[in-house]
Amino acid sequence: MIVTLVVVAAVVVLALTAAVAWREHRHFVDAEEGRRRDDELHRRQEHEVVESETRLRLSLDAITQGVIMADPDGTVLYRNPYAQPFIEARHGEALVEAAVAELLAEAARGRAVEREVELFGPPRQCLFVSAMPLRFEGRDYGSVALIDDITEPQRLDAMRRDFVANISHELRTPMGALSLLAETLAEETDPEVLSRLAVRVQAEAIRLSDIMDELLELSRIESNEASEQAPVAIQHVISEALTRVMPTAEDKEVPIETVLPALDLVVRADRRQLTSAVFNLLDNAVKYSEANQPVRVTTRMEGDWVEVEVRDLGYGIPQGHQERIFERFYQVDRSRGRSDGGVGLGLAIVRHVATNHGGEVRVESKVGEGSAFTLAVPVSDDEPVGQEDSQDLKPIGVQA
Repeated sequence: MIVTLVVVAAVVVLALTAAVAWREHRHFVDAEEGRRRDDELHRRQEHEVVESETRLRLSLDAITQGVIMADPDGTVLYRNPYAQPFIEARHGEALVEAAVAELLAEAARGRAVEREVELFGPPRQCLFVSAMPLRFEGRDYGSVALIDDITEPQRLDAMRRDFVANISHELRTPMGALSLLAETLAEETDPEVLSRLAVRVQAEAIRLSDIMDELLELSRIESNEASEQAPVAIQHVISEALTRVMPTAEDKEVPIETVLPALDLVVRADRRQLTSAVFNLLDNAVKYSEANQPVRVTTRMEGDWVEVEVRDLGYGIPQGHQERIFERFYQVDRSRGRSDGGVGLGLAIVRHVATNHGGEVRVESKVGEGSAFTLAVPVSDDEPVGQEDSQDLKPIGVQA
């Protein structure tokens, strides 16, 4: 009996010991599993933080705006590639870095500040620098400075202002003249004077109509509306432009010489736009030439380009004006342009036509010696379609 009790007691002790050991083992396994899960969660959280930081850094690196971040002590922690060149700048750009440092110091004191920095170049630039504190729920996280290049927006804004001022000025002149002539006509009884006044009214009305036509033409070409490009023989473009300009040339007694290649030169173009560009070059050359001063239009092949050069022996363009003559309404001599009927839109039309065709327009000029404008567009290997045979083409003007 005693032996049986001892055996039972031993078995119970062994069972209890095994149960305790198993429980401890389970606690150990569970603890290890918990640590493993915690480690996995920690690694996943670290990975997500790294991913978020990388995504944020790549985003900041990609934007075309300077970004500089500083800690609460003012130490710069990060700057994106756009803001990087200003660190070692030696000339005008050094002003930007100085402005950034000053504004970050102000932002560290809790103020949002901004400043425009003008760099006179070349090229001329205007940069807008701003800085602000980074605070959330009462905690200071430092500050951030931003650098924006506002050169182009300022230029476009100035162009818009100039456009409104110029068009108002150009329209006011004929409108004022028409108003004055109308008042005079209402009180005049002499038939001869009435006839002269009627001629003046007609001239001013034509001038007003020409201004509106040029504005509409420029607007259409700028937007490239309804542009249909097809293979065009440049000789036909020259011929059409000459037909349009000849009345003015004959009126001013300005001869036009043409130098055309023996073979067709073909470009892929909107024929109407290209004709308008060549006409405006010829029209300008004729208007700014004196009687018996010839204007020469030359067409040639230069590599992969077809070039149309219009050369005159007129007044010439001062060097300081040559960069601006392709702007809308810009005139080197406003009094002369007004007397000749120009409003300063022709060369703007030429520039936009060149751009629409992947080409360019260049100018060479000396005061007192005349000017040469060259319109260059890519050559095409296609055959011109829907046009008359080039052998039947007889360009207007003197064949040089």
